[in-house]
Amino acid sequence: MSINFAEARWVKSSYSQTGGNCIEWAPAFAAQGVVPVRDSKNPGGPALTFAPEGFAAFVQGVKNGTFGTI
Repeated sequence: MSINFAEARWVKSSYSQTGGNCIEWAPAFAAQGVVPVRDSKNPGGPALTFAPEGFAAFVQGVKNGTFGTI
């Protein structure tokens, strides 16, 4: 599957600080069965894609502290 993310509206977490260690995601694509994620420091770079269920599980794990804290 080839999806063009050039027109995507990218969103950064409201918890992101100005330190530059952020990711962005394009929520509108979830309805198409894919959640693209990219490094906010490199908006022209590649995007990783995840199934919506996998991305939701990741977000829940972050909220639960499954991956630790910084």
